[in-house]
Amino acid sequence: MSAGTIDDLRRAQRILCFGATGSGKSTMAQALGERLGLPVVLIDDLCWEPGWVQPPRDELDRRVLPVLERESYVIDSVYRFHNDHALERIDLIVGLDYPRAVSLARLVRRTARRIRTREPVCNGNVESLRLALGRDSIIVWHFRSWASKRERMRRWHADGSAPPVLLLPRPADADALLAELGS
Repeated sequence: MSAGTIDDLRRAQRILCFGATGSGKSTMAQALGERLGLPVVLIDDLCWEPGWVQPPRDELDRRVLPVLERESYVIDSVYRFHNDHALERIDLIVGLDYPRAVSLARLVRRTARRIRTREPVCNGNVESLRLALGRDSIIVWHFRSWASKRERMRRWHADGSAPPVLLLPRPADADALLAELGS
């Protein structure tokens, strides 16, 4: 089994935070980067252009693959087509393996706040009620991707050849991990 430990995390130079949409990957990545003194890369900032346009795959590769080659980082996700490359480089995965209700509630609250405040994300994009209710909505994406992301985390955790995985089943486990790392 590829279960990671707090000591694995302290030694890691390349960390992948992974979980369902809305689970708190970016927040966890930023907290880990701060506590461990590692640079943080938010993958969606590389993968979305203004107007919520996603570049073609070759452009995504040009942006993301060099990041994965760096000597140190905490990244807040990885798109499926970059999984293999990421797994060859990363030292540890922090898996936010929360129940759907937790990540969905967080996502809905975050989306509502961003609609209300018009907070820019991903290269100046702004979430809107129209986008939140549309068929390409981030909430719809949560329902489409939740099971496969959970399955991926658990498969990596069970795979002895994968990097170690710290699988956190509850937000309280993430809080305890961050508390153990200190501030």
